[in-house]
Amino acid sequence: MDAQGHVNNAVMVDYLQEARVVFLRDGAASPLLDEGIVVVAHQVEYRSPIHYDGPAVVVELGISKLGASRVEIAYEVKQGDDVAMRARTMLCAFSFDEQKPIKLKPEYRAFFEAHRIEVQALRELKSPSLEGRGTPVALPVRWTDLDSYGHVNNAKVYDYLQQARITATTQWDPTMARAGSKGSRHMWLIARQDVDYLAQLEHRFEPYEVRVAPVHLGSSSIVLASEIVDPATGTVHNRARTILVIADMDHRKTELPESLRESLREHLVAPAG
Repeated sequence: MDAQGHVNNAVMVDYLQEARVVFLRDGAASPLLDEGIVVVAHQVEYRSPIHYDGPAVVVELGISKLGASRVEIAYEVKQGDDVAMRARTMLCAFSFDEQKPIKLKPEYRAFFEAHRIEVQALRELKSPSLEGRGTPVALPVRWTDLDSYGHVNNAKVYDYLQQARITATTQWDPTMARAGSKGSRHMWLIARQDVDYLAQLEHRFEPYEVRVAPVHLGSSSIVLASEIVDPATGTVHNRARTILVIADMDHRKTELPESLRESLREHLVAPAG
């Protein structure tokens, strides 16, 4: 649960992972989880909150795209009659020994083909590359964050982005403190969060860095760009786009106050050049 009394947005991404693993383990593509398959990207659209005391949460999924090495899974997550989330995950068969994508075996392709569905594509959410810009937030990686391949689990990246987002936005303007924190005046709701996975994050004692910046200001929303980078080499491991919506304490959408808009303009990042 988060401070608003709903299932946290990052936990909802964990639900996608659990459903995806059950789906794969229950069919002919199960060995992929042992041989090597990586998450290339997530698109996650949040539509309504999930309540602890509500009906069971059901995840429906199918294959929306299928390529030589890649497969896209489309999800609809419901609690009762309410659609809580729609999402897409792009997966890629991968050789960790050779550090490159590999073709799906015929039996895996046949399994995925049997679960093809037609769905409408989610709108692409774009943002400029930060190229070293944005507010830096230190990111230590814990041993318990790793998956069975020894890399940071894809769902943990949403936790990292959340922590960095709260830290950075509260630095920009104290009124962006989250509900329940000192100085909080608004409710901040996530409408969308997409993540690209560019390179595996390894466990190490030196912290990585999350750079965060606003890239667009709407009447009631903010688009944030985030990048997880290795500050020693400049390698970008993840890129993310997040839509934050401002609301009152009753979850009703409101307009961004002009004072807050002015604070955000000081950190606004536009496309380079």
